[in-house]
Amino acid sequence: MLDQHVVEEKISRLLDTRQPGYNLPQPFYTDKDIYDYDVREIFGRSWLLIGFEIEFPKPGSYMALTIGRSPVLILRGQDGVLRGFFNSCRHRGAQILEDGCGTARRLICPYHQWAYNDQGALTAARMQPEFDKSTHGLKPIHVRTVAGTVYICLAEDAPDFSDFAEKMEPLLAPHDLLNAKIAHQYTITEKGNWKLVMENGRECYHCAARHPELSPSFPIDASGHFESSSNVDLPGFEERMTALGLPCGPVDGGWWQAVRFPLREGFKSMTVDGSASVAKLMCDVNGGDIGSMRWALEPHSFAHALGDITFMFQCLPVGPEETIVYAKWLVHKDAVEGVDYQLDNLIRVWNETNLQDRDLVENNQRGVNSLGYVPGPYSTQSESLALRFTDWYVDRVRELLPRPEGKVLNFRQAGG
Repeated sequence: MLDQHVVEEKISRLLDTRQPGYNLPQPFYTDKDIYDYDVREIFGRSWLLIGFEIEFPKPGSYMALTIGRSPVLILRGQDGVLRGFFNSCRHRGAQILEDGCGTARRLICPYHQWAYNDQGALTAARMQPEFDKSTHGLKPIHVRTVAGTVYICLAEDAPDFSDFAEKMEPLLAPHDLLNAKIAHQYTITEKGNWKLVMENGRECYHCAARHPELSPSFPIDASGHFESSSNVDLPGFEERMTALGLPCGPVDGGWWQAVRFPLREGFKSMTVDGSASVAKLMCDVNGGDIGSMRWALEPHSFAHALGDITFMFQCLPVGPEETIVYAKWLVHKDAVEGVDYQLDNLIRVWNETNLQDRDLVENNQRGVNSLGYVPGPYSTQSESLALRFTDWYVDRVRELLPRPEGKVLNFRQAGG
């Protein structure tokens, strides 16, 4: 592994070669040192959507997952508060809880049985008499919630969260995520760089040809924050939603964006036939015919909240050319499988879409690996959000890179 300073110089030189409006030079999708940089500096310093409050239903409920090389855990304390910690024992660093979900009153390291309470304090350790347990608590991470959604940040100094929370609360509140349940979830391994996964997830240029289940309901020709589309009546939809008391946006905070947009005529949900997939709605305003409230975070996630379901997509990098995709479907907590919904129908559109996207990403990675790969231009109409993602990445990296003495960087010009 190269020295960090050498890696930063390499990244800076590569960014200087990027043409505005184009995707990235090859090493950003293949290079081990750049992957390590992304894990440390991008994922390690960003707010990440990791799930929903209903996944922590009672004191002791926890979620353990790995971000890059860092196992972390989020735990609901006996006082009801959600807290997060690095999932690494303060003795010799062993991972305390295996990745997954469960319930635990105490956190006990499987190696030497050091024990911690639900606030991360070390409560038991067989050590010499003068050992000070109070200085060996678990290292905390930031945890925030908005209208039932849960976010974490591993950085010591997290980016400001207040603007996101203030603007997302009224958009998410009508979907009643605190009264939901997980109907289905799974993970997919994609043999592609995480940036290729997210570029693919940020555009619908490919949807008409490659997503036959999604395309009938989705305004696939929409640009930007669904500012224009020949498939749907955007002004009329916004007027109707405003009259119903549902804000539409769009709102944009640089590392996040959100908007409520209409589905195509005759579609109440993202299903093959357009009908709601769940009889017990999560938001019954206008009979659940409220389009989709889409919100997305850079670097790793997007989600759709509809009248009947909420669907969440997130990706986490595990190698230069390997990414884990997590998918979750939420329904109303009182909806009964086999009565109010059929699971196959509930997950069909996004399940098929995810599998199709996996194949597209893996094919994309094989082509990017070629000696003949040359960065190409984004469509400003159909790939505007993919371009936004790449520009965000470039600007964020340039912001984090040390500035050469005496040089002032113009991020947008230098990075595209």
